[in-house]
Amino acid sequence: MRLVPIGGRTADHRSAGRPVRVLAGMTVLMAGLLTVAGCQAGSSSSATPTFSGGDNVVRVAQTPGVGDAPLFLAFQQGLFRKAGLQVRITNYATTRAELTALRAGQVDVAFGDYADMFYAQALAQTQAKGRNAKGSLNLVLVADGYDAVANTMEVLTLPGKGGAGIVTPADLVGKSVGTAQAQLMPSNVAGQPYSLDTVATQSVLNNASVKPASITWKPLPPEGPQGLIQSLADHRVDAILATEPTIFEAESQLGAVPVLDSCTGFTANLPLFGYFSSRTFATAHRATLTAFRNVLLRAQALANSQSAPVRNTLEGSEGMSVQDASLLTIGQYPTTVSVNDLQRVIGLMFSFNAIPAQPSVKAMIFR
Repeated sequence: MRLVPIGGRTADHRSAGRPVRVLAGMTVLMAGLLTVAGCQAGSSSSATPTFSGGDNVVRVAQTPGVGDAPLFLAFQQGLFRKAGLQVRITNYATTRAELTALRAGQVDVAFGDYADMFYAQALAQTQAKGRNAKGSLNLVLVADGYDAVANTMEVLTLPGKGGAGIVTPADLVGKSVGTAQAQLMPSNVAGQPYSLDTVATQSVLNNASVKPASITWKPLPPEGPQGLIQSLADHRVDAILATEPTIFEAESQLGAVPVLDSCTGFTANLPLFGYFSSRTFATAHRATLTAFRNVLLRAQALANSQSAPVRNTLEGSEGMSVQDASLLTIGQYPTTVSVNDLQRVIGLMFSFNAIPAQPSVKAMIFR
């Protein structure tokens, strides 16, 4: 088995621009780091526990990003294998593709953006009420995977005259802001956010007395000639709304400067990503899923406390120097689930009409 690096980007990282960014606990994998397409973690060990029916396989879907670094740490260090699990990790291009695979039973766990997953669950519940029947989707939250800290989600612009005069949030009025493309949430309703990024940013803009509708939001691919960074460099947008590692790349390649932090005030420490399963799988394979969660939480605690293993992976898979790796701002990998914080995400979405109903987090948590 071979771990395959994603992307193979070699950016022209520049040291000028802004002071060194402070890490929140560790330096970790960026941009998804590795994709393990159909790979299987090791064989059994002498201390292997048994599960009912001998079913110890967990198929995990993920999309590129820094949030699921502990999943790969656990895989690489054999923690799943030592717990008697065979974990198979497959990379998907979008959250929509992940959810499709989860519905079809092609994967057992999906690592996804909370806004998209909560939207999918709320939509299914709403449709089920209309039919007076159970919905086709019943998600279970296995574990909270990744929470924001300061500067993990920002609106950035070009410095000086190249920045279209944008210095404060108020300067964004009448300007265009590039954002990541919508996944599951609809993007065809004017003024309505279509991602957790836009939900959080609109909340901060409201607090700054800036009407989000006064800004032109332009969904863009994450990379390539039409992507966020190139569109900013070519002045096709006045600013971009980005998360890591795009923030680092925009700063190092373009000298981009932040205009606002999208995770501050009411959105501070906002949960961003979680691990979800279907109620059907969780019920039928409770022991297996419990073992998977326990290992994952151990890996998340490890990821918060140790940087060396992931720094080595960063250098090898992305061709980054230790200095460049240390400039990434990484969020927190929680080891517990905060019902209040997750309900805060749902409340934000509902307040912006971005979700048709408010699903109960308590009812979704896997126990």
